[in-house]
Amino acid sequence: MAVQVELSRILIREVTDAQIIELREIDGERTFSIVIGMPEAYAIERSLKSIEPPRPQTHDLIASIITHLGGFLHQIVIDDLRDGTYYAKLIMVQGEDSHAIDCRPSDAIAIGIAHGVPMFVEESVLDEAERNPFDTGECSPDTDQFDWD
Repeated sequence: MAVQVELSRILIREVTDAQIIELREIDGERTFSIVIGMPEAYAIERSLKSIEPPRPQTHDLIASIITHLGGFLHQIVIDDLRDGTYYAKLIMVQGEDSHAIDCRPSDAIAIGIAHGVPMFVEESVLDEAERNPFDTGECSPDTDQFDWD
């Protein structure tokens, strides 16, 4: 079962390529963090601040292609966490067909934030994410031990 989440905060640090976003379940109290790259973090930040780049960015291009093919983004689903790596799907509806397109969570979230698409996380992913390495002292955000999505 998938739980609806929202972006609760974004931490952009210019001294490292590892940026952190935190997602929070809408009808609950659970949160979890995902490490993302700088381009995705900036794309999310631009959307949150309603800053329009002079030319379409990659995330805008993807949404435009889906629209031009007669579809729309229905939802984003973070559906797996394996070996410290999150997996996501863009759920696109085209006519009566639904397509699940594999993508990095950071890209999915950037598209979802920019276009007001609801985001969901599978319950099993939330359960696995509860064991957060930031809380256990296993690593710190300044180390380079991250798998980039």
